[in-house]
Amino acid sequence: MAGAYTLGVFNDNFFKQAALVLAVAAGRNSMQGFALAVFTLPFLIFSAPAGWMADRFPKSKVVIGAKACELLAMLAGAAGICLGHWSLIFTMLAIMGLQATFFSPALNGSLPELYPDWYIPRLNGILRMLVTVGILSGIALAGVALDVPGQWRGIELSRLTVGAAVVAVAAAGFLVSLGVPHHPAANPSARFPWYGPVHTLRELREACADRLLKVTIAVDIFVWFVGSVMVLVINPMGIQQFGLSKTLTSGLIVSQLIGIGVGGLAVAKFASRPHWQRVLAPASAAMGMVMAGLAAVPLLRLSAQVPALFALTFTAGLAGGAILIPVESFLQIRPPAARKGAVLSAVNFVVFAGLLLSSFVANALNAWLRPTDSFGVLAVITLLAALGLARVCRPLEPVP
Repeated sequence: MAGAYTLGVFNDNFFKQAALVLAVAAGRNSMQGFALAVFTLPFLIFSAPAGWMADRFPKSKVVIGAKACELLAMLAGAAGICLGHWSLIFTMLAIMGLQATFFSPALNGSLPELYPDWYIPRLNGILRMLVTVGILSGIALAGVALDVPGQWRGIELSRLTVGAAVVAVAAAGFLVSLGVPHHPAANPSARFPWYGPVHTLRELREACADRLLKVTIAVDIFVWFVGSVMVLVINPMGIQQFGLSKTLTSGLIVSQLIGIGVGGLAVAKFASRPHWQRVLAPASAAMGMVMAGLAAVPLLRLSAQVPALFALTFTAGLAGGAILIPVESFLQIRPPAARKGAVLSAVNFVVFAGLLLSSFVANALNAWLRPTDSFGVLAVITLLAALGLARVCRPLEPVP
């Protein structure tokens, strides 16, 4: 399961980063936001059926079906990237969004079936590191692939390299998924959610009756929102503001992701303790201060700017990983087994609603501000959120 997940994450980020860098290099910054919106919409429309399927059927079968869907998506994406047809690229992103909608609750809901609750944070730390390797290698190799020179029959070799790679990796991921462990369905009598998003909102309302779960969901939404805006600002910051190559620009995101993996592993042991929520406010404050540092990079001498960018994006990742691992582990453990898929899908619904909003926020920031000034705005928002968390988390009860 981890292998199938890591290959899928590599493919997703390799393709998306290639498409986004091509868009930015062509001066189409707004394409970044539109691409994220197309990827996000399936999470808003199909979250309820995805959660139902994860509870109603064995999660292994859902994973295998999702990986088959990924292979179809990558065929469309490869054609789009090679021919330069943005309609095919957006079609691929939409199919990948649909695939991820069904894959995510099946994967995350299966972890408590395989391991005891006390081990879930450490497991998530290990899985996050593996996934980080998939993400960072995908993003880094996207920049390298796009710098491949030459043409073949009128098509740039860089585009052909991207297209061939995504199809090959998708095929490998499907074959690996056939070995996913099989467990019986958690709730074979679950009813189909005919009301779609309305059902998802009801599920979310019931989950939020648990106050600690409600705060955890809110933090998850915020961290993914801020992280998404950061990625969409980093590309124009590297290419347009600082004149970096595509490879170095992708490397900034890689630096952030390495930090997430390291931060997640470092906090995994603490995340299994009763008062794990105490890490949220300090980590959020640290993230806000790092963003303020990114806003100040243009004030440094030229020779120090690029090293500072890499150091700061890495540190931002450390803070993000220290938040994500305890939060996501709690979200996997807390819901009852028969409703785990439904609750996780409901969380995905609001998280991706935040990601959809982030695409429009990033487009507005990129249109009106320098990228480093945008980080100043994010710093203020994140520091205010840290103050709110410090006040909210203090009276919360410990995890049983």
